[in-house]
Amino acid sequence: MKKLVLAAAGLILSAGVSMADPALGIWKTEVDDGSYAHVEMRQCGAKICGKMIRTFDANGEYKSKNIGKDLVLGMSPEGNGHYKGEVWRPSNDKIYVGKMDVSGDKLKLKGCVAGGLLCSSQNWTRVK
Repeated sequence: MKKLVLAAAGLILSAGVSMADPALGIWKTEVDDGSYAHVEMRQCGAKICGKMIRTFDANGEYKSKNIGKDLVLGMSPEGNGHYKGEVWRPSNDKIYVGKMDVSGDKLKLKGCVAGGLLCSSQNWTRVK
């Protein structure tokens, strides 16, 4: 019986690892206003949030005042790598209605205003 319980626990643990959300991990943003960041996508309850953990410009890594702040706010999984939530843009300190699509090591992040009439997007790549 003990072996059966241990085997079941192993299956549950391995299933949890293999069913991890595809958005989780560290992502490199596109250059925006001369710099880019590494963003750590993590679980925040049942949603996904993304915190800026490193910043870079033409001279290399630097310590931005925005390190530790969330760029991706409460993205709800919609299935098949699609998410809806909010996105914060540090350069103008505005929050936008956001959509995110993840496919393998590619992430497309879109922020919109005016009911989706005006949108801007970035393509991110997975760092790890």
